[in-house]
Amino acid sequence: MSAHLQWMVVRNCPGFLIKRNKQTYSTEPNNLKARNSFRYNGLIRCKTVGVACSGGHGRRCGQRTPAASCVRTVINKNARFSGLKHMICKNKYRPDLKASAILRSQKPVMVKRTRTRPTKSF
Repeated sequence: MSAHLQWMVVRNCPGFLIKRNKQTYSTEPNNLKARNSFRYNGLIRCKTVGVACSGGHGRRCGQRTPAASCVRTVINKNARFSGLKHMICKNKYRPDLKASAILRSQKPVMVKRTRTRPTKSF
């Protein structure tokens, strides 16, 4: 299917839409601007950029999806700015998302604290 036909189907999908202040926002993955528009949509575009913290070494979900549909590149924590700038600008891969990706990478990551459980007394 073409991207425009997919946009006509997906644009009113209530699973990702948030309507606030007379504007429509989207919470879909790989949508850095969080706007519900054809240009920034992360589901239908063939080239998308997404910034997320790499989780633990858990099991990968959705193993039946084709591996070629999504390419993930892990960037070293200390070189996030230069790595993103090199990947997006130097490779000419969606240069319109450069500022949003850099801002998203500079956002501090909250670390979840593990709660220690007291030992049971018998």
